[in-house]
Amino acid sequence: MASVQPVFYYDLGDPDCYLVAEQIVSALPVVPEFEPVHGRSLGLLTAEPDRNRIALRARELGLQPLRWPSVWPPNTETAMLAATYAKHVGRGVSFTLAAFRQAFAGGRDLGDEATVLIAAAACEMHPTALLKGVGLRSITSALASAGGRALAAGAHRLPAIGVRDALFDTSDCIERAGAALGARR
Repeated sequence: MASVQPVFYYDLGDPDCYLVAEQIVSALPVVPEFEPVHGRSLGLLTAEPDRNRIALRARELGLQPLRWPSVWPPNTETAMLAATYAKHVGRGVSFTLAAFRQAFAGGRDLGDEATVLIAAAACEMHPTALLKGVGLRSITSALASAGGRALAAGAHRLPAIGVRDALFDTSDCIERAGAALGARR
């Protein structure tokens, strides 16, 4: 039986999504599809994350110490469109990780176009192409469609991982998705 590719639904402005993104590629037996979802506009994000819990979890994972962006919550509209464009040109995973690291390891504001361009440069995306890409109606539509798919799959919060007809959106979503993939491989 062919392996199933899970779907990782995330929002760049969510630190819990950052923690999952840093683990997911190596933790699952199959590299997931990274699906950007503008979770704040869909009501899938909490207003104020538990910063102490997130900082502790980042330390446990061996990540750089968290540096919170000065603007909170961040305006991630352009960053999410950039992540959608990056996915469409084959740079979705690398752009997502670079953007998360700019925000939560670098403390940079994802609402600042320069931060988005730094993340794009880190994964060899040309700044002009990226800026044109985020302005395309097809990219705006793709981001909206991804949100609809996440909701249709049953997402109540982010991060979430879809495996076949199951969706895992709790703090142990990686472990549960891994078990679902391992049980049916």
